[in-house]
Amino acid sequence: MSEGQGIGASVARKEDKRFITGLGRYTDDMKVPGMMHAAFVRSPHAHAKVNGVDKSAALEMDGVIDVLIGPELKADGIGDLICGWAVSSKDGSPMNMGAWSPLATDTVRHVGNPVAIVVAETRDIALDAAERVMVDYDPLPAVTDAVDALSDGAPQLHPEAANNLIFDWEIGEEQATDDALAGAAHVVEVDIRNNRLSPNPMEPRAALGHYNKAEDHYTVWTTSQNPHVARLVMSAFYNVAPENKLRVIAPDVGGGFGAKIYIYPEEIVCLWASKRTGVPVKWVATRTEAFMTDAHGRDHTSTAKIGFDADHKIVGLKVETVANLGAYMSLFSSATPTYLYATLLSGQYNIPNIHANVKTVYTNTVPVDAYRGAGRPEATYLVERTMTQAARQLGVDPAELRRKNFIREFPHQTPVIMNYDTGDFEASLDAATEAIDYKNFESRRQESRNRGKLRGIGMSCYIEACGIAPSAAVGSLGAGVGLWESAEVRVNAAGTIEVLTGSHSHGQGHETTFAQLVHERLGLPLDQVNIVHGDTDVVQMGMGTYGSRSGAVGMSAIVKALDKVEAKAKKIAAHLLEADEGDIEIENGELKVAGTDKTLPWFQMALGAYTAHNLPDGLEPGLKETAFYDPTNFTFPAGCYICEVEIDPETGKTEILRFVAADDFGNIINPMIVEGQVHGGLTQGIGQALLEGVHYDADSGQLITASYMDYCMPRADNVPMFEVSHQTTPCPGNPLGIKGCGEAGAIGSPPAVINAITDAIGTEAVTMPATPMKVWQAIRGAAMAQAAE
Repeated sequence: MSEGQGIGASVARKEDKRFITGLGRYTDDMKVPGMMHAAFVRSPHAHAKVNGVDKSAALEMDGVIDVLIGPELKADGIGDLICGWAVSSKDGSPMNMGAWSPLATDTVRHVGNPVAIVVAETRDIALDAAERVMVDYDPLPAVTDAVDALSDGAPQLHPEAANNLIFDWEIGEEQATDDALAGAAHVVEVDIRNNRLSPNPMEPRAALGHYNKAEDHYTVWTTSQNPHVARLVMSAFYNVAPENKLRVIAPDVGGGFGAKIYIYPEEIVCLWASKRTGVPVKWVATRTEAFMTDAHGRDHTSTAKIGFDADHKIVGLKVETVANLGAYMSLFSSATPTYLYATLLSGQYNIPNIHANVKTVYTNTVPVDAYRGAGRPEATYLVERTMTQAARQLGVDPAELRRKNFIREFPHQTPVIMNYDTGDFEASLDAATEAIDYKNFESRRQESRNRGKLRGIGMSCYIEACGIAPSAAVGSLGAGVGLWESAEVRVNAAGTIEVLTGSHSHGQGHETTFAQLVHERLGLPLDQVNIVHGDTDVVQMGMGTYGSRSGAVGMSAIVKALDKVEAKAKKIAAHLLEADEGDIEIENGELKVAGTDKTLPWFQMALGAYTAHNLPDGLEPGLKETAFYDPTNFTFPAGCYICEVEIDPETGKTEILRFVAADDFGNIINPMIVEGQVHGGLTQGIGQALLEGVHYDADSGQLITASYMDYCMPRADNVPMFEVSHQTTPCPGNPLGIKGCGEAGAIGSPPAVINAITDAIGTEAVTMPATPMKVWQAIRGAAMAQAAE
């Protein structure tokens, strides 16, 4: 085997050559003969009745092909969008799911809700024509805050959901938790607000729908993280096309962060409009459309009560959360604040009693769904802010309070479903505290104080659940699909390899890391391995990429397929080399007889498999194998993040001086790619903590942050040079020992940053994003309160 290309090697990404030279192929690059362009007519109101649509002025314009509206779509039998995870209330009643038509028919429920589609010869004509479509709206009162939406007299969004309540769900034992808190020596109560975010992938969403009348076949190119699920849902639930006549292609995808998991109205409507008009129809979102339509993330309001005994051991945790799901239930929206959030409330700690109650609510805002981390950032922020505030109230060091309560024996069954298989939380804490010189922090605080600045330090010990599984378990919890993954390994006649994977890359480096796995097994150079994904007509059924599942689940499927390929290759080689099958070894692209100098080049074995002139009796020609892998458990990446900040009390500006990340991702395939994933996640988490936040006008429901003029994204000068290290406890639940790394940075960093800021300013009265104005106001508020005392 050649050195430096297999598992554990920091190989430069194969795919980056085309990306950095502008040769990537994205949905907007796709062109089909006769292609026309689409623009959507969107509601300017947060809530209104639609009394009618006058499209005559638009239809009179030169270059306009057609204007299509909701009643026409419904008349053609196109179904409503669905939520793919059924969650019941604690009384056993099903969730109250309101209807979501791809084009609104009688009511719009958020600004940007599509009402009509214009198809024209050019994008400019389509946009101009969309402005000439006259919609008769009857505005209704709107509500954007989830707590307000539950109150008596609040505007009602869906007749199916009284008081805008979707479901009232619980997990854990309430009475046991109440008893534990009642008997606790110390109880700390904390109010937590997790701010709403817009995902902002670099590539906006796009769709190109093409109905081929001659073949009665549909093709849609789309910016999707899971094209097979898109095909399944559009055929089985939305009645857009029969599954065997629908091809979904997700070419290069420029970032997803969860926002491209879902099937949105635009993909459905473009494909339907193509059949209706007889021309291919392409739509590409503007950035403002992305703010108004891409599923938002987070938006929780919570109260936590945590109890400790006299020795500062946790005895119980009780959580009340109100989760804003926006105007409609998106594909995985019900799972995010329940099974992806509340099941992680034990964190890294041995908490014998936990109870969580989650109310999900409709509001006149963009639908909310999984965004990088999907429930785990919300859980980690709540637990880690609560632990730090508890440490301050108890007068103990935050690191030592965590250390005292760490889980140390594995496997560990939490009170909220999860069974942690392995981990070493103290190792990550030790690595992080040593790296940042935690013990000498107070001297650095004093040095800042001498310069008139405020310095603070904050930590976060996170754990997440990745590779959601097994399918039978999630099915019993309401999931509408299985969460396995598939792979096919094709050995070509000349010995080169094609790996067809149901995982989908939108920036994770699959074309490199998956090829490294093949190299590790077969010794072939990476340029002889091709990774194929994203096309439902080429790749066998797959479940896509989200939840840090590509390594633990996707690569495990490849391992199983490679096992089968290797077994058959050894049979062929043993026959050709006149040796015992058990003596055949594969190394450096050759098959060898152990203990001898007899070898067979890989390509000769592959050619022999296809010429089939001399195969063992009963062995069929060819060499390709398929495998499906269904995990036995989640994987549990974990780590400790420590942030050190300095704040100017005159302006409230926060500078992150250092950020240390110590992670346990299990075995790592490519350390360089993993570090890149961590850096990206940390930047997104710091963005949430300091800068980002979706805001609506409370009275009108207008989206205030609909452009980068108002929605503040992190830039290079907002983040420090990250200091990253890895501690490894291999995952016992998959053949590679992988846990997953894609979401960790965004999960663990927000509480570390806010804990550092609140340590610096001496008050907890700061919410995310901790803008300079908020920090300055908190400093002034604390000073006034102190003076009043």
